[in-house]
Amino acid sequence: MSVLIFIDIAEGKIKKASFEAASYGAAIAQQLGTNASAIVLGKSDELSTLGNYGISKVYNHSNESLQHFDAQVFTKLIAEANATIGADVFVFSNTTTGKSIAPRLSVRLKAGLVSGAVALPDTSNGFVVKKSVFSGKAFAHIAINSDKKIIALNPNSFSVIKNEGVAEVVALNLEIPTAKIAVQAVNKIIGDVPLSEADIVVSGGRGLKGPENWGIVTDLAKLLGAATACSRPVSDIHWRPHHEHVGQTGLAIAPNLYIAIGISGAIQHLAGVNRSKTIVVINKDPEAPFFKAADYGIVGDAFEVVPKIIEAIKKLKESV
Repeated sequence: MSVLIFIDIAEGKIKKASFEAASYGAAIAQQLGTNASAIVLGKSDELSTLGNYGISKVYNHSNESLQHFDAQVFTKLIAEANATIGADVFVFSNTTTGKSIAPRLSVRLKAGLVSGAVALPDTSNGFVVKKSVFSGKAFAHIAINSDKKIIALNPNSFSVIKNEGVAEVVALNLEIPTAKIAVQAVNKIIGDVPLSEADIVVSGGRGLKGPENWGIVTDLAKLLGAATACSRPVSDIHWRPHHEHVGQTGLAIAPNLYIAIGISGAIQHLAGVNRSKTIVVINKDPEAPFFKAADYGIVGDAFEVVPKIIEAIKKLKESV
């Protein structure tokens, strides 16, 4: 029962979530007593380094037309490649890309699918996968009984395991199907840290009173090497761009540290950030719902508290 991991790339660079998926897939392969391979659609110079994450072989189709993601094209290529590779277990990261391909591949291969996995499968009696349900409020254990199995791993749910190794890169020679979607333009979001891959996120809400006060959020984020985010009301009233909106109707994130400034913590917002390893809440309202979900809470005026935190971090950095 071999394992095949889909590796997502952007501009030739392997995405952080794909390193997690590679380590996860390699761990499954070890459980099953087999090898882990990967498939990459697009050009990258980093493919052989996947050997450091337990991947023995990387199947790559480097055609330039694959630089623009098309879920239908990618799904068909993976299915056709697997006719030769012969994998039984497929691993994706449960990102936008993975969510677009995994269900389509499941239909093509008649494979059972579990999305939102948070732990290695239990193979002691079958193949049972633990996943997050109800916006992270509970867990379910799903048995996959089909011959082929697909798992989409929640980002930041499995630690990256790095060793020494070099993966063999094998070129795929498959005919690329005609895309049904034409890319007219690409508008890139420019920022130091991509929100979806950030280890630390500093987020602001309506408690900041206006966009002119957002400097304390960006200053703190810059000091911490963090990405910035916001609640939905903030993006709706155009204080911040919509791509920074985190929550149930925005981007779901799972950083190691999430700092919420002036956000009350409505259930819709919590649904998008409750997978964060550590949550710090700064709010002057002691009854704010967010405090119930926080690991650490500071009751105080953000315009007094945050500048003091910034000053303390600066002094700490100067002393190191």
